[in-house]
Amino acid sequence: GVGYDRIDLAAARERGIYVCNNKGCNAGAVAEQTVLLILMLLRHALEGDEAVRAGRQMEMKERCMVEGITELSACKVGLVGFGDIARAAAERLVPFGCELYYYTKHRRLPEEEKKYHVTYLPLEELAEKSDIVSLHCAVTEETRNLVDAALLRRMKPTAYLINTARGALVDEEALAQALRGGKLKYACLDVTDPEPPAADSPLRGIPNC
Repeated sequence: GVGYDRIDLAAARERGIYVCNNKGCNAGAVAEQTVLLILMLLRHALEGDEAVRAGRQMEMKERCMVEGITELSACKVGLVGFGDIARAAAERLVPFGCELYYYTKHRRLPEEEKKYHVTYLPLEELAEKSDIVSLHCAVTEETRNLVDAALLRRMKPTAYLINTARGALVDEEALAQALRGGKLKYACLDVTDPEPPAADSPLRGIPNC
């Protein structure tokens, strides 16, 4: 695996056990998952599938014609973290023509920014400007609950949150409140904390999650 946040590193160190991760081994697959989730949201994939199965496809089509469809090329996508997976996601998103921002603790060199067609923004500004915020960072004491009520308030009410990284990056209670209160349009989560979501998870039963 890539992450090692669930391994007791202190205990391993005491016993002289080496802990290694397989850096970058799943970057392409997770980046594709990120693009998949973004396109599913923009194209109302689950809702559309349900409408067709229920015989309501014309109703769904008419609604999309009236409300319009947001194309990925019109979106500003903010990548939180810029390791192997975020870079792979950027490579796959560039051909869609969307504007790409990124945030990481240590800003990358201009040559790398140019290579991946990304613009650096502080986290708060990235949250404010992005139509889609996608999480791509490890869980540390610094990043745990990184997406909290304060950051969610900075996001557009029309924005999407994508998480293909770790569930513990998100304060799930704050996210549930934002989704239920119309402060965020949609969240698409490949990961939760814990997994699977607990029976009393605040995210259960929210239609836009």
